[in-house]
Amino acid sequence: MTENQIEQDLIAKLRELKYTYRSEICDRASLEANFREKFQKLNRVQLSDSEFDRLKDDLVTADVFAASRRLREPDNFERDDGTPLFYTLVNTKDWCKNTFEVVNQLRMNTDNSHHRYDVILLINGVPVVQIELKALGISPRRAMQQIVDYKNDPGNGYGKSLLCFLQLFIVSNSTNTGYFANNNSRHFSFNADERFLPFYQFADKNNKKITHLDQFAETFLAKCTLGQMISRYMVLVASEQKLLMMRPYQIYAVEAIVECIDQNSGNGYIWHTTGSGKTLTSFKASTLLKDKRDIDKCLFVVDRKDLDRQTREEFNKFQEGCVEENTNTGTLVRRLLSDDYADKVIVTTIQKLGLALDDSKNYKERLAPLRNKRVVFIFDECHRSQFGENHEAIKEFFPKAQLFGFTGTPIFRDNAIYQQVEGQQASYKTTKDIFQRELHAYTITHAIADCNVLCFHIDHYKPQGKNKPKPGESVQKKKVIETILNKHDAATAGRKFNAMLATASINDAIEYHALFKDIQAKKQAADAYFQPLNIACVFSPPAEGNKDVQQIQEDLPQEKADNDEASDQKKAALKVIIADYNAGFGTNHSIGEFDRYYQDVQKRIKDQQYPNQDLPHKQKIDVTIVVDMLLTGFDSKYLNTLYVDKNLKYHGLIQAFSRTNRMLNDTKPYGNILDFRQQREAVDEAIILFSGESLDRAKEIWLVDAAPTVIGKLDSAVTELQKFMQSQGLSYEPEDVNNLKGDAAHVQFIKLFKEVQRLKTQLDQYTDLSVEHKQSIEALLPEGTLRAFKGMYLETAQRLKKKQGSDVASDEVRQLDFEFVLFASAMIDYDYIMGLIARYSQQTPDKREMSRPQLIGLIQSDAKFIDERDDIVAYIDTLQVGKGLSEEDIRHGFERFKAEKSARELVGIAEKNGLDSTALQTFVEGILRRMIFDGEQLTDLLASLELGWKIRRQKELALMEDLIPLLHKRAQGREISGLAAYEQ
Repeated sequence: MTENQIEQDLIAKLRELKYTYRSEICDRASLEANFREKFQKLNRVQLSDSEFDRLKDDLVTADVFAASRRLREPDNFERDDGTPLFYTLVNTKDWCKNTFEVVNQLRMNTDNSHHRYDVILLINGVPVVQIELKALGISPRRAMQQIVDYKNDPGNGYGKSLLCFLQLFIVSNSTNTGYFANNNSRHFSFNADERFLPFYQFADKNNKKITHLDQFAETFLAKCTLGQMISRYMVLVASEQKLLMMRPYQIYAVEAIVECIDQNSGNGYIWHTTGSGKTLTSFKASTLLKDKRDIDKCLFVVDRKDLDRQTREEFNKFQEGCVEENTNTGTLVRRLLSDDYADKVIVTTIQKLGLALDDSKNYKERLAPLRNKRVVFIFDECHRSQFGENHEAIKEFFPKAQLFGFTGTPIFRDNAIYQQVEGQQASYKTTKDIFQRELHAYTITHAIADCNVLCFHIDHYKPQGKNKPKPGESVQKKKVIETILNKHDAATAGRKFNAMLATASINDAIEYHALFKDIQAKKQAADAYFQPLNIACVFSPPAEGNKDVQQIQEDLPQEKADNDEASDQKKAALKVIIADYNAGFGTNHSIGEFDRYYQDVQKRIKDQQYPNQDLPHKQKIDVTIVVDMLLTGFDSKYLNTLYVDKNLKYHGLIQAFSRTNRMLNDTKPYGNILDFRQQREAVDEAIILFSGESLDRAKEIWLVDAAPTVIGKLDSAVTELQKFMQSQGLSYEPEDVNNLKGDAAHVQFIKLFKEVQRLKTQLDQYTDLSVEHKQSIEALLPEGTLRAFKGMYLETAQRLKKKQGSDVASDEVRQLDFEFVLFASAMIDYDYIMGLIARYSQQTPDKREMSRPQLIGLIQSDAKFIDERDDIVAYIDTLQVGKGLSEEDIRHGFERFKAEKSARELVGIAEKNGLDSTALQTFVEGILRRMIFDGEQLTDLLASLELGWKIRRQKELALMEDLIPLLHKRAQGREISGLAAYEQ
């Protein structure tokens, strides 16, 4: 199906949905005339031409967040006679009463940007949704990239016209449809790591995807539904000046809670898996309740002090000043009794709430006026501390209250704990017992299928020898550490990611920390090339009456119990651990301010960025040893591996495993679990319990394929590549890629080899590959052959990508989706290459580590060097092997080599274009200093030539054609804002 046919079918569907089709709106002038007409009708006013021009100037802004606020809020401007005109752009109280129109192939001429947009939806003449279509079979991700490219063009229509009000982008190839929120450029780009924009696919209440464009239009683009999506379910994050779109399951959960409250139909719980954004869901539910007059208070209740702070910060991030800190129980009581609108939503801990309702305190009497008020309680992770006396006290004191819980891992009969509640017979307590009924479910099975979280690769350790431990028993700690040291680089993609080691007790954590230090020191002494892992360790200190620590330990049962015994020794050990941390990372933490240390550890786990030139490896944590801390409620995209030396079951197992499965990009295909306790049966039980409705396919969805299966897929992918090369009359050799004829053949090579590399990336992170597996992979794809093919991929991709934006590009090239992140090694960064070149220069004929072809092949096969590889190779050719240059000499020499080459190139470009070389050098250095290309400065540079406008424009384009490759090279992969237009 062609793109044009898809577009015409969509317009026909929208007309069925009662949108007015406006074929005559085809450019900026007609768009603005229509907006003027709708504005005057909505606000019952007639504007003069000068008033409308001033209104336009006032409304149009390059700031997406500011435009989005203005779309939703009443505003005013001064009329010609000096009187104020109070106006709105849309009817925000009843979105169905706005006018809905559809236009297509709108051409927006602004400055040097002349883009054409497939389909745009207007509400009251305001463009709010852009739909970008691709032909059947083309990835919608190409449409996403096109929108990003359009927005990055200087002077584009998004920042210079009414298109600044766009809220949503929809992309579709008819069968695959998704959507994402508009945002300012810092939240709206495909960066070098290919961490793409938050992309959503619509689904029904049972989490069944709605991806066909016709059905999507029917359900999502119905006029009232679209209005509700934009007005109610988009969140403006004030602190980050950012727009968020809620996911379908979040919307259904909020609707279920609101409906339950409207009908006053009891309590309920939301089962949304870990990592699904429960904080945003609860925030939206709370804010919707804030505007309900029949609700007196809404309390969002968490069960740890650090979660109290974290949740409050998250809420205030969504809406500035939304909730205040409750520094103590007295403050909580004061806010509960306050009639101030700002105190209607309160975030607090279960412990403070429990103290407020404690019979032994004097708060209960003060709170008596609230007894018959309608109070809503929303509990975060409701399976934890809501099962005891506090929960009963809340129900008794607030008889009209409604209680709602969020949980990623509900308590069922199978994983319930036999509990004794004061005054009651001991029993098993489940989430359903406490909260009556499930209101909505979005399980980990749904989330994995939706690519919202990753599946798992689980390697159950197989001990060797006569006295092998049984499942559930511990392995000798030295053996665990040796295994981690052997497997860590593979598991973490060459330390691109980091890991946790979950231990069974504080004593075990202390012993592991000391052993790591001892074993690594001995390895370093024996092997100069050994790269030690940076180890951190976190467990709570003995409370010793400290209420903050006591609150932290409320949900840390093992640590709380451990600290009750030999607390002095544990305190002394923690001091040593923190001292080692300070020495390693240059910090100054102490046990007296444990929270600062704890926050710093979390930040380093989250901030693990690559390449190392952005954040040196010495500032990163490779493995964090934990007991209970960080195994629940902690998220990091850069944590991908969990080493397990403790027994886990049911919800504890799922919570711990789920630390590893946050999405990043294709270099993180799954969460990695290396289980030293052989807990296969516990894993199977947990999957069965928490799989939801897809019980028959749960293991298939949750767990990655076993190594033999993936090796089989790799075999098929390699065979497909071999057949393709042979079909082109060529041998299956990397150098023969150069002999492919035509764009279509090069595009096919890119697609086929990308699949080979994706499967190889997956296998590279398997920690359970046997010798036979490794031999099979090497036989299929020898390392040298793979590296050479990667080099050819990057060379071909770079050439096609430059061609992609030109008018002569074929459809195959335009639609091609490159994924360079798959071709960048974490360990092989700039520092590593400089070190290799230094060692290469130090070689002598009798002692050679690496040949020139091997060194160059390594550089040419890594995407990080795609813009510099020719320079690096040319520099290597200038070196005299055996001269013995240091790494520092190599680094300075390369910078000097590049500077001299760039200066020569600039002189040549200046002479070719009749420019002063010094002026051109100043122009280029200005761009590289600010990383912004400014067209006006280019005009100033060429003004000295005193040419006519048309000839100067030709000179300008010719000059930029020469400069663009040099600018990209000098920018070292960083994006120069505003350069895209000249590339096209």
